[in-house]
Amino acid sequence: MKDSEKKRILIVEDDMHIAEGIRLNLSMKGYEVRIAADGMAGLREWRNWRPQLIVLDIMLPGIDGLSVLRHIRIEDEKLPILILSAKSEPEYRVKGLAYGVDDYLSKPFHLDEFLLRVDRLMTRAEWNQEPAKGAGSSAQLGSTYSFGDNIINFDTFTAQCRSGEVKLTEQEMRLLKLFISNRAKPLTRSELLEMGWGYTGAMPTRTVDNFIVRFRKYFEENPQEPRYFKSLRSIGYVFDHD
Repeated sequence: MKDSEKKRILIVEDDMHIAEGIRLNLSMKGYEVRIAADGMAGLREWRNWRPQLIVLDIMLPGIDGLSVLRHIRIEDEKLPILILSAKSEPEYRVKGLAYGVDDYLSKPFHLDEFLLRVDRLMTRAEWNQEPAKGAGSSAQLGSTYSFGDNIINFDTFTAQCRSGEVKLTEQEMRLLKLFISNRAKPLTRSELLEMGWGYTGAMPTRTVDNFIVRFRKYFEENPQEPRYFKSLRSIGYVFDHD
């Protein structure tokens, strides 16, 4: 089978002994496999390589696996993701399921069981497969999203709003998708930094505030009394509309 015909699996795992063992066994099953050793590398490979399944550890350097999962689910709710982690406590399983993981297997694991779970996820993905859209598309949200007199076009990175047409940056679009996907749900500044930028370090929260100022300028009739992008004291922000 040509490499271009092989199904692609991304392993996001910082233990190279485990990662290489998984890669070897998946390669022997006919899959094309790549390894990312940390969360940020995993997000880059996901965006650039577009794997058909991700095997994801939770405890990763920099950005953890649950944050990687939440970041991916903003744009793609159908990509099969299998968490493979030493974190077997119920709270981690519950968080993984709440954030949209398809399967959860604890370390140490039985190799044959792992391979069967991978095959099952791949088969299920084929059953649910729809014509693929290009990288960065918004299959989850559709091509456009409307609220009030505003229309966001995810394909053209533009918005029709009270001031006319606005050209949106990639980061602005990512945050808008995040707010829309979590409509009416309060989001802390830390969550916005983590999911919007994939960053868990000491990035200034003012970064988030600056983007909110822009959104209010674009979409609010009166930016001083926002209707859609509202502040929550000591928490963060919430997006909602009638």
